This record gives sequence, C-alpha cells and structure tokens, in this order.
Amino acid sequence: MALEVTQILLNAQSPDGSVRKQAEESLKQFQEQNAAGFLLSLAHELANNDKPAESRRLAGLVLKNSLDAKDAARKAELAQAWTALNESVKGQIKSALMSTLSSNIIDARHTSSQVIAKVSAIELPQGQWPELIGILLANMSGTGAEHPAHLKQATLETLGYVCEEVSANVLAQDQVNAILTAVVQGMNIAETNNDIRLAATQALYNALGFAHSNFENSMERDYLMRVVCEATQCPDKRVRQAAFECLVSISSTYYEKLAPYMQDVFAITSKAVREDEEPVALQAIEFWSSICDEEIEIQEEYGSDFTGDSEVQYFKFVKQALPALVPLLLETLTKQEEDQDQEDAWNLAMAGGTCLGLVARAVGDDIVPLVVPYVQDNIAKPDWRCREAATYAFGSILEGPSVEQLTPLVNHALAFMLNAMKDENNQVKDTTAWTLGRIFEFLHGPNIEVPVITPNNLPQILAVLLEKISDSPNVAEKVCGALYLLAQGYEDSGSSSPLSPFLQSIIQALLVTTDREDAGDSRLRASAYETLNEIVRCSTEDTAPVIAQLLPVIMQKLNSTLDMQLNSSDDREKQNEVQALLCGVLQVIVQKLGSSEATKHVILQCADQMMAMFLRIFASRNATVHEEAMLAIGALAYVTGSDFSKYMQEFYQYLQMGLQNFEEYQVCSITVGVVGDICRALDEKILPYCDGIMAQLLQNLSSNQLHRSVKPPIFSCFGDIALAIGEQFARYLAMAMPMLQGAAQLSAQAVSQDEEMIEYYNQLRIGILEAYSGIFQGFKNKRPDLMAPYALHILQFLESIYVDTYRYITLLDELLKLSKSLVLQGNLVSLVLILFCTSLFSLSSGMRLLLKLLLEFWVIWLIHLDQVPQVSLRTQPSTRVFLIHVSSPMINPSKKRLTGHWQP
Repeated sequence: MALEVTQILLNAQSPDGSVRKQAEESLKQFQEQNAAGFLLSLAHELANNDKPAESRRLAGLVLKNSLDAKDAARKAELAQAWTALNESVKGQIKSALMSTLSSNIIDARHTSSQVIAKVSAIELPQGQWPELIGILLANMSGTGAEHPAHLKQATLETLGYVCEEVSANVLAQDQVNAILTAVVQGMNIAETNNDIRLAATQALYNALGFAHSNFENSMERDYLMRVVCEATQCPDKRVRQAAFECLVSISSTYYEKLAPYMQDVFAITSKAVREDEEPVALQAIEFWSSICDEEIEIQEEYGSDFTGDSEVQYFKFVKQALPALVPLLLETLTKQEEDQDQEDAWNLAMAGGTCLGLVARAVGDDIVPLVVPYVQDNIAKPDWRCREAATYAFGSILEGPSVEQLTPLVNHALAFMLNAMKDENNQVKDTTAWTLGRIFEFLHGPNIEVPVITPNNLPQILAVLLEKISDSPNVAEKVCGALYLLAQGYEDSGSSSPLSPFLQSIIQALLVTTDREDAGDSRLRASAYETLNEIVRCSTEDTAPVIAQLLPVIMQKLNSTLDMQLNSSDDREKQNEVQALLCGVLQVIVQKLGSSEATKHVILQCADQMMAMFLRIFASRNATVHEEAMLAIGALAYVTGSDFSKYMQEFYQYLQMGLQNFEEYQVCSITVGVVGDICRALDEKILPYCDGIMAQLLQNLSSNQLHRSVKPPIFSCFGDIALAIGEQFARYLAMAMPMLQGAAQLSAQAVSQDEEMIEYYNQLRIGILEAYSGIFQGFKNKRPDLMAPYALHILQFLESIYVDTYRYITLLDELLKLSKSLVLQGNLVSLVLILFCTSLFSLSSGMRLLLKLLLEFWVIWLIHLDQVPQVSLRTQPSTRVFLIHVSSPMINPSKKRLTGHWQP
C-alpha cells in the first residue's frame, strides 16, 4: 500500500544536514520494512501532477536506483527483488509510470522514461511485460488532446531507452520493425515539432543495433539513410547533432553497407564541418574518424592477406576521399581556442588533428604529399594559429607513413622544431613538445635503420628539453612526455647508452619539476615521476651508481610525506598522490638495482627502512597509495628472497586487508599478485601463513561481490603457493580443485559469448593452467597419486581449449608449461599429455586418431592400476565424447556446473 512520502523526499534535499540525514534514514527504513510499499509510494509520487517537482524528481531517481546499479552483483540483487514482488504491485507501479509519460512536467516524463526502461531490462528478457512495446506504439498513433506532442516525445524517448537497455535478441523482428517505423515517422521532415524529431533521432541512435535485418533490405536501408541525412539539415541544432551521431554509429555498425551513400555523406559532413555550429561539426568529423577506425581495424586484422574476395568488405573510403578530406581537416586546425587546456580541450582543431592522425594510419604514405605543403606554408607565419596548426599537422601524420618516407622530412624539420620550443606563444610550444615526443616514439629506437637521433644532435635536443621543462605546466608536461619516449628508444642499448652522460642532469631536472609549486597543474607532477621511472628502467650498467644515489633521495621524500601537516582535503589529496608516485619510483629502483648482483646490496641495505615506510603508508585509506605500496613490497620481496620472512608477521595483516578489499578490487588484484611474489621469495617459509591466505582466496572465488577480473590471478596464485610449499599443498586440494573444475566448466561457454566475455574466459583458462602447472611441479614425483582422481577432468579441460576457436594463441604456451611440469610426475601421464599439449594444434587427422588411441589406452591403464575411480566410460558422456572425437573441430561442452561453489 502506498504511503505519503512527499515531505520525506523534500526533507532529503534540505540544506540542513540533520534534517536531510533523518529523512534519508526514514527512506531507508521504509524500504527495508516494506519494499513493495516503498516502490509503489515512489511511483505514485512521480505520477502525481499535484506534487512538487522536487519531490517527484527525487522519487523517480530513488525508484530508478532501486532497479539498477553499476555493480553487477548489486544489479542482479535488485532485479531479483523486483521479480519477487507481487504481480499486482508491479502492475500498479508500471501503470503509474506509463501515465507519467503524459505529464506536463518534462522532468517527470524524462525520469519515468528511464524507469520504464529499467523495468523492461528486467522483465522483457524473461518474457514478461509483452504488451509494453504495443502500449508505447499506441501513444504514437492519433492526434488531439489524448495524444499531445509531449506524450509522443516522451514515448520516443522511452523507446530509445528501452533499446539501450535490452539486448537485440530480446525483441521480435516485428516489434523492431514497428519501433523503427514509429521512430522514422517522428524524424521525418514533415514533423514540425523539433522536440519530437530530437527524441526520435536519439531513439534511432539506440535502436540501430536492432536494425540488422532492416539494413540488409536495400529499400528499408535507403529509407533509413534518407531520413537520417534529412535530419542533418534540420533547423534545430540539437536534431542535426543527434542525426550526425546516428551516422557515426552507422559507420561502425554497418560499414559494409555504406558504399552507395558515401558521396552524399561526404557532401553533408564537409558542409557541416565548414559551416555548422561546433557541436554539429564535431560529430561530422567524428564520422570520418569512425570510418578510419573501421578501415584501420580491417588492415590490422588482414594485413597483406586481404584480397578482393575476402569475407570482410574493405572499400577504402578514406583513400578515395583523401584529396578532399585532408584539406577539409587542415582547415579546422586553425580554429583553436585561446589559452585552451590541451589536456581537456575538445574543439574543432583538436578533433580535426585527431582525425588527421587516423587518416594517416589508414592510408600511410599517401597522406604525406597532401600535408607537407600545408606545413611548409604555415610553419613560419606571424599568426601563432598558423604555426601551431602546421606543427599539429606534422605531428599528427608521424604514425602511419613509412619510416623511409618520414625520415628525410624529420631530419629537415628537427632543428626547426627545437628552435620552435622558444616560440613566444604557449600553445605553439605545447604542440611542438608533443610533436617532438611523436618523433621520438615513431622514428627513434633500435629498429630504426637510419636514426633521426644521433650523437651529434642528442646534446642539443636534451639542452632544449631540460631548459623548457621549467616552462609553463602544460609545456613542461609535454617535455616530460618527450623525455619519456626519448629514454624508451634507448632501452636495449646494452651496457652503455648514449643517454648515460646526461642521466644525472635529467634526473635532477625531473626532481626539481616534481617540487614545483604548480606541479599539480596539467598532471605535471605525475608526468615527471612517470618519466623518472622510465629513465631508471631504461638506464644501463654504467649509470648504476647514479641510480643508487637516487634511492636515498626518493626514500627521504617518501619519509617526509608521512609526517605532513594536513590542513585541508587538498593537502590529503596531494599527500596521497605524492606517496603513490614515490612508491612507484621505489618499485622501479628496487627492480633495477635488485636485478644485478653488483648492485643488489644497495637494496638489501635499505630494505628495513623501506619496509617500515611501506607499512606506515598502509595507514592511508587511499586505494592508489595501497596499490603502489603493494607493488613496491612485491618487488622488495623478490630481491630480498627468503630474508623477507622477517617482515611477514607485521605485514601479514595488511596482506589480508588487501585480499579482503572487494570494493577497491584493483587493490585486491595487486595483493593477489604480491602473494605470488612472496611465495617465490620465501618458498616453504610461506607455509605458516598459507592457511589464512588460502582461506581468503577461496572465499574470494566464492564471492559474487568481488570483481571477476580478480579471479583468474587467484588461480595463478594457487600455482605459486603450490610451487612454494610442494606436497604440503595436498591439504588444500579438496577445496581448490572444485573451484578449478567449476571455473574450467564456465570457461567452456566462451563459444557463445561476446568479446568481453571471451577475453575473460581466456584469462580464466590461463589462470587455471598456471594453477595446474604449479600444483604438478610442486608435487613433483613424490605424490603422483594425488592428482590422479582429477585426470579425466583435466583432459576434458584441455580438449575444451583445443576445440574453442576463440582461444588465445598464448594458451598453447601455458599448455606447454603444464606439460613440462607433468614430466616431473614420472609416469605415462607425462608422455600422453606432452603429446596432447604440443600436437593437437597442428596434427593431421590420422595423427589425431593415433593420439586418441593413446589417450584411451592411458585411461584404461590408470583404471587398471586403480589410479582413478573405477567408472564406466559409458556413464561419462562428456569423457566419452572427448575420447572419440579428438579430431572433431567442434564439441559443445556440457554447461552443467561441476562441484564447488565457484562464482564467476
């Protein structure tokens, strides 16, 4: 039963904190005691035109948040709670929501549209609320007082939100056709109400993913494209922008259908770029950026193997449009904003330059003769806009064309660029520093046959960069980026680097930069520390003393942050940032000096002091600081080896805290990795802590609250623990193996999932294989009987990888590692699995048949020796399928979950 909640909702927005808190508690208590009445009261509040706009708005927001959440587990809970409600209550709520669409208050209509879509996302996939689409479409027919314009607008908005929320396979094709018909009628040039046209155009944007069948029909496709193109000419700027957004979506979703329309689309987009308002022009440019993305992806996937009869159509739209498209984009580059923040700015100049860079990647050398004359004509003009635009154009085309094409140009331009770093205009210097970084990124390094950076010009380059690192924050930040990429190009220099004589000066300049008063602007402090990390990482043996001298400096800086006076939230934020950055530097220094026996002692001498600081840092509640401190501790554990055990008693509590941090799951993930580092450092000395660690890891795997990305590393961690403690891992097999089996069964579902899930399942498989590899190697030949009961399952898991066309190629590497670990078992298991892992990917059908016989013999042999349970193969269908169909290209693994409480 609905209750009066108006005053509570108004109080929940009160400026008086105590009143607001009391109202929030009342709402929470109402929801917990009577969820159905709570939702019904909110729906009635939203639907009641006599209620204040403020209470209606909040009622709708709370109602929406009661149906959906960003967190997947919470989202599932809310959906389940809605499904469990009484059908009568749900019917009343939905009726109130539908009636609100005719409200005269735009906020109420808008919120109701969103809530209806959230309900549809729960009910439509379950076959519930089948009348929804019909009711909405009925609102679009008819005229007069019963079907006012604002009802049609709200209905179109609702249809758009519904299409955004539900999957394309949820709606029947006749429903899709009816939605598209209503939408295009609303977009039609005959519609005089621009609010309706806007809502219809936005709805089409969300509905395009449902229109695959319609785009296959040339007549329907022609009509849809005509309506969209007409909408780009609407007098209302909002409609034009939305229409171009539709074109952008079409360009990526239906690229292969665009050929007949490209001439008209080019005319429309070029007119918009040159003449329309900026929001519209930006979307017109985005259309061509999207086309570039599609064609770059085709080139990267097929490369030189692409032929005209390929299944994927490649029209080379960008290349065909090049003579007209490049001049169009170059025109935009002089439309900069005064004193724009280069990090956050997004205007015509930025969009045009970005698109120009994508064009360069799509067409390669063909762009160079079209851009170079523009650069030559504008680079020295008195107008700073022309100089900046020319520099931006040059930097934008440095990725895509061949090194042979670019090297002469860069050699000719480099001295000019260095001189341009002294330009009187800040934006010219900013873009020049960015362009220098692009030169270092793409034309500098061990793979460049004719180097652009030579011993002759390196001193001048560094002199300019180290001078300009003291410039304004945005310029200094780009200089840091250039130094980063310059150092990266010398990464594989051997025992000495051309950068070595300058290393001390570079490090000193970066340290000074981190202490600037304005280092918080333009990410300057973070960029300086990140560059310092790269300088250390790429340093060579001859500069080890310089890096050793840097260690106490960084430690002193970190120690000083521990006792900082914090007078404001800004002070706390700065402390967290600096601590995280300094921990990152210490991690890199520990890895660098610890990797050589000649310098390892430097780390060992400072280990106690560093560990003490890291432990104090955990008093901070900032996730980023915890992540960086954990990573530094992992590096320290690797270097100190078994001596790290003296820190474990005090550190163990923070290790557990990290593993329990479900909310900030990145911290949890990094902590799992650090557990592996510590296992490799301590070996059997980790044993006293394993019960607690394994219990927490198993709890994490069972939880549906923890982000799924953390779970594959947990399986890898099982392998690290097993390697460290050897046969002692037997005590955890009964708990760990069901988890591994459940995860393996889940990973077999990758054949029917989207790309994101395929990525996850492959990561899961790698984690499982690393776990098995570690377990087998840990047991060695001491306890070959322990894994025998799981032999058939492991073989099924390996075969599921083989038959899956979506597997990573790197999974073969993990299979090989598992095979090598099985050699240590010293029996026929090793031989057969070695054959399996190394051969299945390339065997002929005859050889697969031979392998199948070997596998069948192996299973019979194990049964004969009582190494596996005496089970008839005919009662194990999935096993029997595996033994018979080793050569089959497709097997559908059982979707039944195995034992254990694995939560994906």
